[in-house]
Amino acid sequence: MKICIISDSHDNRPMMLQAVTEAREWGAEAVLHCGDVVSPTALRPLQSIGLPVHVIHGNNRGDTYAMFMLAQEPESVIHYHGQDAGIELGEKRIFIVHYPHYAEAMALTGNWDIVCCGHDHRSKISTITTVNDRSCLLLNPGTVAGIGPKATYIVGDLETLQFEIKELPKQ
Repeated sequence: MKICIISDSHDNRPMMLQAVTEAREWGAEAVLHCGDVVSPTALRPLQSIGLPVHVIHGNNRGDTYAMFMLAQEPESVIHYHGQDAGIELGEKRIFIVHYPHYAEAMALTGNWDIVCCGHDHRSKISTITTVNDRSCLLLNPGTVAGIGPKATYIVGDLETLQFEIKELPKQ
């Protein structure tokens, strides 16, 4: 199963939509959003793409009630998890959180195959050796909005555990 990981969209709908559209064309079957959506309505354009979107709120929470209500709409592809999420996709245990220090701590536990985070707008793919001497991928897609550094996101294959940082041109 191929996935797209984004974070820190900060209501930049065109950039977020471009990243998810490119990822879908590449073969992504799900999107993980590591927080800082801000306005839940910014996720509406993703409805037309049809991929399930697992999203947390980050530190720029916006309207969490509206986010919950968006996820409850009939036919919604949005799955709102609150401040963090533990999900299983493609037989991999994945933890999604906004903060890198929290992500690193969760990766160290050995309870997860992949931990995804955002917040610092710096894309990074690394491997953590866990307390039980296993490996955990730590993935930070940076900022899909391109605030500060370049606009980036991550695509990857859960079967092969191969992930790649993708760059978007500024709009």
